[in-house]
Amino acid sequence: MTEVSTHSHSVAARGGPIELTWAAATDTGRRREANQDAFLAVYPLFVVADGMGGHIGGEIASASTVDRLRPLAESGAVTTKAIEKALAKAVKDIASHPETTDEGTGTTVTGVFLDVSGAAAHWVTLNIGDSRVYLVRDGSIVQITTDHSVVQELVASGRLSPEEAENHPYGNVITRAVGPSESVTPDYVRLDVVDGDRFVICSDGLTKELTDYGIQHFLAEHADPAPAVEAMLEAALENGGRDNISIIVLNASVPGSPRAADTQGERADIEPSDATVPVPVTGSSPA
Repeated sequence: MTEVSTHSHSVAARGGPIELTWAAATDTGRRREANQDAFLAVYPLFVVADGMGGHIGGEIASASTVDRLRPLAESGAVTTKAIEKALAKAVKDIASHPETTDEGTGTTVTGVFLDVSGAAAHWVTLNIGDSRVYLVRDGSIVQITTDHSVVQELVASGRLSPEEAENHPYGNVITRAVGPSESVTPDYVRLDVVDGDRFVICSDGLTKELTDYGIQHFLAEHADPAPAVEAMLEAALENGGRDNISIIVLNASVPGSPRAADTQGERADIEPSDATVPVPVTGSSPA
């Protein structure tokens, strides 16, 4: 297994400093011949891409997407509009690649970035496909993103229970991806930054092998991102490793905040309804 390291970055936000630590890893798994996943973990953007469309096609799609997003992250000028422009370029890269032959070639792209452009810092999650972003806050885990998949649509319509969805034969069929069409607008969700926030960004190679509470368990066992990533990766492999596995763990600390100072007070559990604020999909930077 690849050695995993924890990285750190201090952010000078208007409301006060934010300390970030993160770690990331990807693994081929135990049943795949090649790794079609790719990830980007460069402040302020953290994303996972899970390629599809055959061995070569999937690798091309995920790598092209990450390659287009990397300069954006390195510049620090990450907005929803800039992300969509980068993804549009990735679509063209995928279509024009000499080894792209499958019309179904594409990739998921899922992640989170820290927006410090406003009066208060915010997280913004983005999602196309069925890779996921989880948030652990105040002892509760919430899946922030919504899968773009046939199974999720069946669950949402009441035609399938979550338990039935776990082993459904269409479990790998996604309804949106970067590559097969020109539409590359992600879903966005905006969240306040709270001291102690912990994100897991992952491909479905992890969620096929670990439940949400399994993910939360390993985060609780390991405060440092690198050991948390290693523990989840090892558990996913031990549970079968049926697909490529990519994991990013991102921690946030807000020194001096009321939350940081309050180690004894009661904290309400997070709920999806009050934890997430959908961002209108207009291509503009979140307010």
